[in-house]
Amino acid sequence: MSFIERVLDSKRARLRRLTPAEALSAQSEGALLVDTRPIVNRAAEGEIPGALVIDRNVLEWRLDPTSPDRVPEADSANRHIVLFCNEGYASSLAAVQLQELGLSRATDLVGGFRAWRAAGLPVVEPVS
Repeated sequence: MSFIERVLDSKRARLRRLTPAEALSAQSEGALLVDTRPIVNRAAEGEIPGALVIDRNVLEWRLDPTSPDRVPEADSANRHIVLFCNEGYASSLAAVQLQELGLSRATDLVGGFRAWRAAGLPVVEPVS
């Protein structure tokens, strides 16, 4: 097992990761779904309706409720936040970073956007 695989496993042990169906349910109950994928992936594969797009390189600043650069949706440290990337690797690491900032309900989507799409859940298709 590579070092990054060991790090990922240890970080994921801190999360209660959500399946696509669980993430959809959480979204309907007020959880904030956050898409951290690069624009090239969103343009090629589509987006999850209602998800907030925040580039990974500014994620902590935008979701920290004490940051002057936060998005309006980052209104509480107790906000349920579900991150997703392409396949659920980078989002796991980012969710733990958010937990370390005090966002205790941050987690991620198992399998990322691609698992959401494969589950047949709603997707806004890319414009051709």
